[in-house]
Amino acid sequence: QVQLVESGGGLVQAGGSLRLSCAASGLTFSTYTMGWFRQAPGKDREFVAAISRSGGRSTYADSVKGRFTISRDNAKNTVYLQMNSLNPEDTAVYYCAARVDSRDIATIPSNGAKYWGQGTQVTVSS
Repeated sequence: QVQLVESGGGLVQAGGSLRLSCAASGLTFSTYTMGWFRQAPGKDREFVAAISRSGGRSTYADSVKGRFTISRDNAKNTVYLQMNSLNPEDTAVYYCAARVDSRDIATIPSNGAKYWGQGTQVTVSS
């Protein structure tokens, strides 16, 4: 059974930082492109960041570029999202996603993930 379990969310003041983790089990982690999405109340789910199987490639939404960093540890079956300079617009439920891919690319269409985590709440106060 595949599981993606996020952790690290919480309440932080504007300008602060959080580090999200997503621990994967039940899959061959190194064969999956991994990513993070988020969904704010009343809004559609949106792409945040993705990282290739090897960790050598990454992509970011324009809204988080320069503030967020995605990374992975294939030995620990874990993907991370370091979030700095947080602002209230970053408030959302953050979801981990996995997409099996034979290519070492950092792309996950929102309808292309095979597995999703349950989400972790991030709240940024002003």
